[in-house]
Amino acid sequence: MTDGRDRDADGRARNARPRDASGRPLPRGAQGIERPEEDEPLPPDEAFARAQEFLDDDRPFDAHDVLEAAWKAAPTDERLLWKGLAQLAVGLTHEQRGNPRGASSLLRRGAETIAEAPDAAVRHGVDLAALADRAAAREASGPSAPGLVLRAR
Repeated sequence: MTDGRDRDADGRARNARPRDASGRPLPRGAQGIERPEEDEPLPPDEAFARAQEFLDDDRPFDAHDVLEAAWKAAPTDERLLWKGLAQLAVGLTHEQRGNPRGASSLLRRGAETIAEAPDAAVRHGVDLAALADRAAAREASGPSAPGLVLRAR
């Protein structure tokens, strides 16, 4: 970090504070969870696998980081898929943080965004109908509904 600020050598914002499992910043010096590396985006298969691991471990904030990196690095014809997946993860983060209204909005928006990229979804093995059904169930029932499965395992 440069100048005592949370920025890297290139001046990009990098929040160095520890975080809880929901991604909320904790006071400096507090013990947070281990954060994933922010280096390079993962290849698609690895991004799906890593994001799914985080979702399975109830760490949607970290899944969002992986999916957002994939979104920003994706070819144009795949960006809506990755953006929608990242929105779903943010929706789950809001749900985890006790914000059902924000969760509902983002789960709906994520499913709608993914639906705009059917070719990319098929190419990556994402079952649009199943993912939309699970997102809708989470929107309606919250954490008691089944978790999200990004693509067939």
